[in-house]
Amino acid sequence: MTFPSLRLSYNPRAIEPTDKNLSLVPYITQRTGEDAAPDNLIIARHPAGPRLYYADEDPRDRDPRGALWARCGWNPVDAQGRITGEPQWKLIHPHRQMVCMQTMLCQVCTRPARTPLGFIFLAGPRDYDPSQPSIITNQPPVCRRHARAAARLCKHLENDPMVFLARSAPLYGVHGTLYGRDGRGGVKVVAQPEAPLPYGHPNIGTFLASQLVRRLQSFRVVGLLELLEELATPAA
Repeated sequence: MTFPSLRLSYNPRAIEPTDKNLSLVPYITQRTGEDAAPDNLIIARHPAGPRLYYADEDPRDRDPRGALWARCGWNPVDAQGRITGEPQWKLIHPHRQMVCMQTMLCQVCTRPARTPLGFIFLAGPRDYDPSQPSIITNQPPVCRRHARAAARLCKHLENDPMVFLARSAPLYGVHGTLYGRDGRGGVKVVAQPEAPLPYGHPNIGTFLASQLVRRLQSFRVVGLLELLEELATPAA
């Protein structure tokens, strides 16, 4: 398997096209041809207990906290650095999602997502109860430039997203698949939980991650128009 650099030099920017005939595609969107790679999974002993590995594991298969990540192909980029292939709008590329969420980069353009108001996280208008003290999300933040574009491009957001302006968004854990031994020397899927597995969980060693999750704290909820108005207002 060919691995891109974790520093995004493989595809440094999801540049907004100047040609109006070319549509903007968020960096994290999976493309046709970027299929799941052969998993090659094994379970072996580790001082902390059973641990899931790739038989041909590369250090880049794990995130900074040691979770093993699902492999997925990478399409080549064109002369302008844009990823090629038809976008699969309902799918998120696991590695690109992880990099944006890990480093708090905009999921559309990969530029730093911090704004004077905090980090902008978008959710569907009915996804969460905004009165909750914390929110778990697998959606990387967006920068101030691409908040409106992200709301327009993602059908789930219905062009009317719930906007979380978060001052604090610590890493929480990962979504993915739990594996175990199959009794014949191989591995099998044990569970695909709907809820993310927190880092430090006893099962994290045999878990194959596909999305990184953060917990939003110290946030306030606004509408998209209110967000855009606040961003356009000069700081006092």
